[in-house]
Order: sequence, then C-alpha cells, then structure tokens
Amino acid sequence: MPRAIVAPFDVSVDLDLGSFLLRRRGALAVAPGELLPSADPWSVRGLVALDADLVRRGYVLTTQLRAALSRLAPVRLAELGDGLLARIDHLLGADREHLPLFRRFPDAVPDHAHVLYTRQIRAFLLNQPNQPCAHCGRRGAEVGVGALAPCAHLLCAPCLDGLDADGRGGQCPLCGARLATGTYLGEDGSAGRKAAQDFGGRQALRPLRLITADQVTAAMAEFHRLLARRTPLSPQNRDDLAALLAHAPEDLPQHLPARIPLRETKATVLAALLERDATSALPVLAERVDTATDVLRLLWAWSGAEPDLLPATARRLRLRNLPRPLRRGLLEVLEGLSPTALAEDLRRHRSAWLRAGELLHPYEHRRRFPKVTAAFVLLRETDLRTHEVGREFAEPPAPLRVVTTGDHTRLAFTGFAGRVESLLAAGDAAGAVRVLAARPGELVRRLHHVLRVHATTDPGAALPPELLETVARALGRVAPGPLLGAYGRLRGRRTAGERRLYFPRGTVSLAHAREDHGTVVPAELGAPLCALIEAELLRRSGGERYDRALLDEGLADLVAPFAERAAAKTLVCVPRGSRQRLPAGERLRLFVHWMQPEHLRVDLDLSVALYDERWRFSGLCDYTNLVHGNRAAVHSGDYVSAPPPDGATEFVDLDLARLAAGGARYAVVIVFSYNDVAFEQLTEAFAGFMDLGATPSGGEHYHPRAVRQRLDLVGDAKVSVPMIVDLAQRQYTWTDLNTGADGGYHSVHRHQAEVGSLSRDVLAHFGPENRATLWDVACARAAAGTDDVHVRGGLGVRRWRRRDGEDVGAFAARLRARRDDDGAGQAELPDGARAFVALVDGDVPAPEKLSGALYRLYPGRVDAAPEELERLTAGDLVATLAPRG
Repeated sequence: MPRAIVAPFDVSVDLDLGSFLLRRRGALAVAPGELLPSADPWSVRGLVALDADLVRRGYVLTTQLRAALSRLAPVRLAELGDGLLARIDHLLGADREHLPLFRRFPDAVPDHAHVLYTRQIRAFLLNQPNQPCAHCGRRGAEVGVGALAPCAHLLCAPCLDGLDADGRGGQCPLCGARLATGTYLGEDGSAGRKAAQDFGGRQALRPLRLITADQVTAAMAEFHRLLARRTPLSPQNRDDLAALLAHAPEDLPQHLPARIPLRETKATVLAALLERDATSALPVLAERVDTATDVLRLLWAWSGAEPDLLPATARRLRLRNLPRPLRRGLLEVLEGLSPTALAEDLRRHRSAWLRAGELLHPYEHRRRFPKVTAAFVLLRETDLRTHEVGREFAEPPAPLRVVTTGDHTRLAFTGFAGRVESLLAAGDAAGAVRVLAARPGELVRRLHHVLRVHATTDPGAALPPELLETVARALGRVAPGPLLGAYGRLRGRRTAGERRLYFPRGTVSLAHAREDHGTVVPAELGAPLCALIEAELLRRSGGERYDRALLDEGLADLVAPFAERAAAKTLVCVPRGSRQRLPAGERLRLFVHWMQPEHLRVDLDLSVALYDERWRFSGLCDYTNLVHGNRAAVHSGDYVSAPPPDGATEFVDLDLARLAAGGARYAVVIVFSYNDVAFEQLTEAFAGFMDLGATPSGGEHYHPRAVRQRLDLVGDAKVSVPMIVDLAQRQYTWTDLNTGADGGYHSVHRHQAEVGSLSRDVLAHFGPENRATLWDVACARAAAGTDDVHVRGGLGVRRWRRRDGEDVGAFAARLRARRDDDGAGQAELPDGARAFVALVDGDVPAPEKLSGALYRLYPGRVDAAPEELERLTAGDLVATLAPRG
C-alpha cells in the first residue's frame, strides 16, 4: 500500500476539492476542527432551506451529514451550502440555466421555505411510497416511511418505535425538532396531489454522506487510489490526477508508492517532478524508468501532452526542449537498457522516436552511449558508408548486424514481431505461442489469431497440451484488460463472414467494422483457453474474505470497461456497450447544450434516426423534420449558433409507445456538428436525456432532478452517437461512439446508411455472449471471497452457498450460470458484516456498521454506508484483477 502523504496539498481556487469528492465519492467532507460543540440555532434554520434546494435536485442529507452541518457556524454553512448546490448543478449540467431556490441561506430565509420543503416531501411520498428512511435507509412500502410533523424529515415506523423505546419519541432524530401530535404529516387533499403533480418524479432521493475528515485528507486517499490503478485512467481520472499533482507537496518524491503500475500514470507523475526541479528529479527517473517507451512517454508528458503516444496526439504535439543535464540523464537511462529491448521499443514507435531523437542528439555522445547510438542508427536507417558514425559500427552490439544492399550499408535486426509472424505464416501455432510467452499481454491479444492458424493447418484437432501449458504459465502476468478481452472474444460463437468491430486507440472512440472471411474458430476450440482464463480470474480474486456477497444479475448487461482512455466524461459511468433499462415512463427528453468561443460560429444539431427491426431507415426527427408521425418525436427547433455567456440548447421529446406503434424498433441518438467544427473547439458541449415523468408540470424545460445521463462532447470529432434505444425491449445501449465525417452540412439523411450499419454492428458486437461483463468479474470475486452469495434478479433474491467438498471453480461456474441455487436469499445486509456488494441500483439499505467493498452503477441508499465500505467504480472493479505475485 502507498505511504501516506503527510504534507498538505497546496489548495487554491484552481483545485476544487469539494467538486472532486462530490463526483468521485458522493460525499461532503466536513473537518472536525470546524464543528461547534453543539448545533447552532441559525444553522438549523438554514438547513431547512438547504433541504429544500437539495430535494429539488434529487438529493437528501443523511443523518450523520445533517448533524455535522448543523454544528457549523452560519457563515460557514452558507459558504458550504452555496458551493454544494453549485457543484450539483454543474454535475447535472444545469449550472447555466438553473439557479438555487434560496440564494441567501441561512440569512434571510423566506418564511415559506419550510412550507415548500414539506410540500415537496409529501409530493415525493405520493409519487413514490418506497422512499428510504433518512435515518436507517429502509424502504417506505416495506416499513411505513412517513414525513414527520412538523419538520417533514422521512422516518420509518421501526425507527420511530425505537425512539419511543429509548424515550426520545418526542423529537426528530435528524434535526431535534419537537414532533406534533399525530407524528406524521397528513396528505393535504387536493393541494397535496397538486404538489405531487407539479413535483413529479419516480427517482429516489440520492443520499449525500459525510466524510469525517477534511477535504485534503480525503483527496489524498483518492490520490493514492489513482496512483495504484493498474488499468488505463479515463479522461476524468486523468484530469483529477493532473489537478492533484499540480498542488501536491514539495516532498512528494519521498511519499510516492514504491511502484506506480500504470506506465502512463508514472510518466505523468515523473513529468510533474521534472517541472518542479529537473536536477533533483533525475535520481527518481533513473530508479523508476525501465523501458525506452517510458522515456518517450515522459517526453510527451514533459511537453504538456497525454503520454498515450497516439498518432493524433503526435500530429499536434510540439516537443519541448530539454535542459542539457536532463538530456544526458535520459540518454544514460536508455544506455542501461538491454540492446534488444531498446531496439524493439524504438521500432515500435518509430515516428515518435525520430522526433524525440532531434531533442536527445544521440550522435553527439556516440562514444559515451554506444547502445543508444546504435539503436538510432538502426531506426534512422543511416548509411554507414557515408555517415561519420559508420566507423563506430564495424562490429555492432548484438543482436544488430551489418547488411549491404547495393550501395547502401546499414544495421539490421530481426525483432520479436518478425519471429512471431514467420512462425504463424508457417502454420506453427505452438512455436508462435512459445515466442509470444515472453510478452504475455501480446500473447493474449493474439490468441484468436493463434487458434485460427491451428484450425486452418490442423482442422478438427484439439490444442496440443504444451500450447495450453505455455498459455497457463503466461496468464499470471497479463493485465486485466487484455485478459477479459480475450475471454469475451474466445467464448462467443463465430460465423463465416461475420461483421467485426474495431476500436482503434485514439483520443475519441471511433469504431470501424468489416466482414471477416477468415477461418472460423469453433467455440469448442477456445473452451480450454476460456477455462484457463476463468481459473486465473478466480486466483486473482481470492485476496479478500467476506461474510457475504450481494450481487445483481443485471451486472450481466454491463460490459467490463475497455478503452477507457477514450471514454467520455459522464454523469453515470455506464461502460461502453452496456444495456440499461429506460425509465419507467413513456416519454424521454433528449438534449444537447453547447457554447461557442468568441469569433467562431458553431452549429450543433440534435437528431434521432429511426429504423425498423431489420435496420431499414424508417424516419427521423431533426432540424429538417421537427415533428415525426403523430407527435411521436418533436424537435424544439434549430439553433444555428450558441454565443456566450448562455450558449444554446436543443431538445427532442420521444413518445416511446407512439414510436413503436409507428413501426420503429430502434431510435439512434446523434449529435452533428453541422458546419464541421470539432467538439474540442467548443467552450462547452454536452448531451444526454431526461425522464419526463420526473419533471414538474409546466415551467422550465431543463430539470436537473430529471437528468438520467449526460456526456461531454470532446475531442477531434464532429459526429457523436451517444446511445441506441431499443423501443421493443424498452432499453438503451450506451455506445459513446464517434463516427468519421468531413465536409460539413451533416444531417441524418446524409449519414443514415452509415449510422444504421454501425448501430447494427455495435449491438451485435456487444452481445452478452461476445464480451466479458461485470457479472463475470463480480462472480469471480464473490465465489473466491465468500461461501454465501445472494443474487437479486427477476425471480427475487436467490441464494448460493458453497457446498461441502465443492471447489471454488465449480461454485463459481454454478453462480455464473445462475443454476442450482440454494433457495431464497436476502437483499438486506447484516449490521457489522464484511460484505462484497455489486449492484446496478444502490437501493439497498445500509446498516450502521458495514465494511468490505461496494460497486453500484446508480446511487441509492447504500451510499449512506460508513466510510469503512470501500467504494469502487467499474474500472476499479476490473483493476482489482491485476496480476498477483
């Protein structure tokens, strides 16, 4: 585990730790030193206004957080409350159009604040009687949650009975208010029903929990988590890391973990150290840089670019000059590497190294650094007869050799890739695997190719035992991303001429598809390799023990995240390719908002392309066709510019039932840049959708409480396809894709064939049988970590127990297939338990004492669990499968 950073971060206005913790952990940090000995009466009054503002946004304070806020001084509460509301509005995309309900709390709180808050709480109860108890988190329908009179805080009957038993039944446990006769607020007839209609909403309130530490300490914990990640960071995570590094303490090198496993993260950290003091950072570089590609990534980060080495980054990157001591230090690091590894790494990124060589000047130091010079002579294909360095390489270092072709004499080298390709071309699958085993990640990525060669040269034959043994030994060193990618690829059934989807590495998620007419690899041929991967996943998942696991079978619809480098920043981190149910109502509102920079007109267009069940184009709703069918889809109108400071917003309302009745099966949501301006040139741009069943009647068009998803439009792209709606299944596939386009004047009519073909390929590619899912990951961790697993699903909650004599592999197989269960289970977690919880909806109650690990896609009552419960994202969940020793 990384050591704690004891020196504080240099926190300035540039680093908003409050937003950082709200987004990453759904929490608010309150430093113990800020708390008064008891609740301040003015702060208690101010909390009523804050309650009202938060409820309008779909949030509620937990008991612990509310108690802490009541002990803040009024001025501090006003500052913290205003900041919290502003952060939530920004998170929901409503900061430009939605103002807080009460701008000056706790001072001058209007007399109607409490009336409005109680009306909203009653409206929520009328709309959704299953709201959670604010004290214990249990559901309303199960335990009789009601709004206390007069304060309107939600409390269930068991909690109220418990207060009576303790002699505290006369006051609210959240705010201490004395309760009126009758305890619960009554429904005020037509007025209450009118409030419910105006308020709308099937969405449960999202609890905001307390972090019992100051913001700096909580941020340090997240900083360590980012450094420990073994899978690629998403753009949001990279932004967080850069912000924290910019404000890290001066003695940061002394407190870094012994190893930073992700090489891109390591390059970012080392570049930050160089920026502070290049001379003192050189010993750290010499200790931590162990490949030539590490040096190249460092040069990219030093020049202000992402160290991803992508061609798109390279085209726009201007490399920054190196101080002479740093240049010599990097050459010394390269000289200490193996000649073979050095030559391979330089050839792998040839164009990038050619540019880097212009900064390093390796020929100037050819006698001091002969291996580096030889590697660049090979890279540049320097003619040894005419260049002055030729005299140095009459006998080049192994494995280089001198070859002469005509009048040209140069260095040559048969590398790793050449040996592999030669063996595969000769049909020697086992020999190729032996060579690939030296690079386990490359071996796993090429397993399908190896199986295809075997199926071609020896049809019908089983895999040789030595090949399986070699793969089994290599799997222990493979990163979780390639391991899960191979698992999904090998277990699916393939057909001749199938359409295959490719996602080239890049700053945006472009996808390409083509027909594959190669030899079909039978599923039974890949089955032994899938079994090896399953065993390896179980081995890596066995580090933690739990009293119980609670899983959701809906995890099978969530694809294990991949290509996170190109993932968009989103409100809800749905992995690309995942299927999710639509909100329960009949109407969705799509939106796109953008703001153009000064002196540049940008015209974004929100469009919906409609296709039938055979993917034939059947209609559209966009700026050319504002109303589709019997108002089944309605466009709000076309803005052709979005000048600051307000920008522009377009909406499309979808009536799901009418669209389906009109013959549409799929609705593809598209955002075009009509005049061909890339999204990255915009000051701000985001798109998403709202549940119109969760919006007030009339009034504003953009309702932050109703926002279900939003994503930022970024990168060098001009067409975005955020999601595909299946109108028959009432679900959507989150695609987060971009398509290539140029020439301007983009519209659905122009791109309808390409969009339809891509969408069809995407749905086939992300079928559950073709991709590893979070269900696979969660089942491995649950089976390896506990003997008692409870699963929520369509048949209620079922239980799986590991039987006497049953090994972990058999238990995991039974759980993964959801067969042979052991009867009814429980959704509630026992108080004081150590649990592994992986859910789609975090709507289970959180006991007062709970430890272990939690993944949930959507927020809910479980978020109110104590800090001892580790919160995981989908990327974190996959990262826990990193190779073990």
